[in-house]
Amino acid sequence: MENRENIAVGLDIGTTKIVAMIGKKNEYGKLEILGVGKAKSLGVARGVVNNITQTIQSIQQAVAEAEENSGYKINDVVVGIAGQHIRSIQHTDYISRSNPEEVISGKDIQILIDQVNKLAMLPGEEIIHVLPQEFKIDGQSEIKEPIGMFGARLEASFHVVVGQASSIRNVGRCIQSSGIELSGLTLEPLASADAVLSQEEKEAGVALIDIGGGTTDLAIFKDGIIRHTAVIPFGGNVITDDIKEGCSIIEKQADLLKVKFGSAWPGENKDNEIVSIPGLRGREPKEISLKNLSKIIHARVVEIIEQVFTEIKLYGHEDPRKKLIAGIVLTGGGAQLKHIKQLVEYITGMDTRIGYPNEHLAGNSSEEISSPLYATAVGLVMNSITNNTQSAYRLEVKQAEPTRNFAPPIVEQKVETIQIELEKDKEIQKDSDFISTQDKIKKSFFDKYVDKIKDFLDNAE
Repeated sequence: MENRENIAVGLDIGTTKIVAMIGKKNEYGKLEILGVGKAKSLGVARGVVNNITQTIQSIQQAVAEAEENSGYKINDVVVGIAGQHIRSIQHTDYISRSNPEEVISGKDIQILIDQVNKLAMLPGEEIIHVLPQEFKIDGQSEIKEPIGMFGARLEASFHVVVGQASSIRNVGRCIQSSGIELSGLTLEPLASADAVLSQEEKEAGVALIDIGGGTTDLAIFKDGIIRHTAVIPFGGNVITDDIKEGCSIIEKQADLLKVKFGSAWPGENKDNEIVSIPGLRGREPKEISLKNLSKIIHARVVEIIEQVFTEIKLYGHEDPRKKLIAGIVLTGGGAQLKHIKQLVEYITGMDTRIGYPNEHLAGNSSEEISSPLYATAVGLVMNSITNNTQSAYRLEVKQAEPTRNFAPPIVEQKVETIQIELEKDKEIQKDSDFISTQDKIKKSFFDKYVDKIKDFLDNAE
């Protein structure tokens, strides 16, 4: 595999879609997307895997499409994790250094992080991320970079992201069963933040709201440091469900209505604007008022934004506008809903913009990849570049040689024996028996291989 290049792969396992994205950094430090695979997500609800088999099929479909588009074979991926089981806590910890005469190194910080990783969590919970925020050395506070400084006591405040162990393992199982290695787990709002936020915004104070299909994720930054993360278990799918119920139509039609004619601001539509939906199996078509449609959407979006705003206020107290100067950045598929920016500004009173991942993408990237829909996937590829930059290698197309040349002597001998016994249709008999014997050899090899994989998975558990 000496033909490996610095290729990174991100896998966004969402509630509505699964995206596999292959990319590399070009000479200007920008991200060049080599291939994207997208599949409908069938086994995921509210960011959590609830059907292993269907999720594996969707992952394999997305991965195969990405490989086909790019001409690269995927080895391992960085996967985004979200879901209602995610919570974050603030924690402060310290270490006393045995040799204060030596300067603080990355090793000291790692010892401190490892110590936090051993924190006792609630039963069934697991630590996903330990993110250092600010350091203190011998009582001196507000140190952002302690490496190279002297000190006996190294203390730090941490943002710790915690999730349900079973949900995390299920994701790992799906990846492994899809024939890929798992090289890293990243909280989805952190991946989206990498893709759409500038360093200036992170310094000034910003809240990133990623409205997905099953969840709405929040990440708050201030002074360049992650301050708060949360996952709210509502997203675009509940809006679709409301339209489905409110207009008595099927889900597919409800989703199309939302995307094509939906608006988060009912005042925009006039009373006489009506869209006609074809009836089922020869039934009369349904006429739906666009004003009613946007009223249904508005009610649910207001509910989602108010929940997110409550989380923002937990960090910024009663007036987060003073703390978060850069306001709010909206991303994810839900950010494409018409007039959602205006509604968010109206509810929160904070400056809002739609976040596109194009800032980090190479100039020749397609318009589709620059959509807020792909923000998490782009962020995961960026994360994969920093984690492990050899996640795929270029496929070499070789000419398939005739199978007949590889027949082992033992097989030929068996063919001859059968030929003498039967003494008819010599060539056909020879071929058919040769193939069946080859298949037997393949099957016995495959059975052994499957047993090995099963043993491996059993031991891993």
